[in-house]
Amino acid sequence: MTQIIPLSMQDLAPIADGMSTADAMAETIKLAQLGDALGFTRLWYAEHHGMPSIASSVPEILIGSAAAHTRAIRIGSGGVMLLNHAPLRIVEAYRTLEALHPGRIDLGLGRAPGGDGYAMRALRTGGGEEFSAYLSEMLAFEEDGFPPDHPYSRVAVAPGGINLPPLWLLGSSGSSAQAAGQLGIGYAFAAHFSHTPAAPAFEAYRYGFRATPAFPKPQAMLCVSVVCAPTEEEARYLSRSQELSWALFHSGQIRQLVSPEQASAHVYTPEQRRIIEHQSTLWIVGSPETVRDQIMAKIGQSQPDEVMITTTIHDYALRRRSYQLVAEAFGLEPRQ
Repeated sequence: MTQIIPLSMQDLAPIADGMSTADAMAETIKLAQLGDALGFTRLWYAEHHGMPSIASSVPEILIGSAAAHTRAIRIGSGGVMLLNHAPLRIVEAYRTLEALHPGRIDLGLGRAPGGDGYAMRALRTGGGEEFSAYLSEMLAFEEDGFPPDHPYSRVAVAPGGINLPPLWLLGSSGSSAQAAGQLGIGYAFAAHFSHTPAAPAFEAYRYGFRATPAFPKPQAMLCVSVVCAPTEEEARYLSRSQELSWALFHSGQIRQLVSPEQASAHVYTPEQRRIIEHQSTLWIVGSPETVRDQIMAKIGQSQPDEVMITTTIHDYALRRRSYQLVAEAFGLEPRQ
């Protein structure tokens, strides 16, 4: 079977109920090695704070760990929440990663805080309207773009002699797509949680795209949520963990990712039912054939250049199996 489209992975480093953070960290390496062997194009880690169910608060550490335990798959951030960080710090961190693993690192950037208001205050997070300023400052450090009289023009960015890895902008709107196109960087659309159609954003991105050395042509990625199992029934059963996790999160009751058995026994409030009914329309749940067909339908609607999959399953082994089933359904070429 010929590979249909490049497939990639996103890992939130979920902490399953009954498992430890150390277990979740060990699982990031197992999943990275599986993705490398199966032929996935890239693996990205998201930045989240203040969430007991997610261990990916510092993507660059997970990136370095995964890159050191894999051979060919690209590893990156999906994404760094830039408003949480001094731009110079991000340039230094990702130049360092690029120096350690040349040609295999991605730097995806997002404007969301990646946590609630309490975490934002603890991180001294800037306001959303400051994102453009943060991004401009980061690019100025990278490109020696400060005017001679600017105090930052004297900063010798280290490590020297290394460029940032390819940049991607994460978003779910036309404005973020236009910005990515004008900058000549990659664009990843968050269809795994946004109900906004991706097609108009991709059209805006491609229409305004300006070629750069890192991206001589547009590169649009569609991010989708997938739970895949050998049968429809098992996939729907496994997806109950995601349903309860989403319902609890959006009703202010954050906890570790529960098992489908626990989720099946949960008594949902009417509001939690409405939350699930609304969000689950975005989730792709089913057998390999169903998952392939639904992803192909989304590809037909928005014409991405690549699809990134995020999977929320309580059992780590079954989560890895889900990615393997999707890889086989799409005819990914395993790496030797």
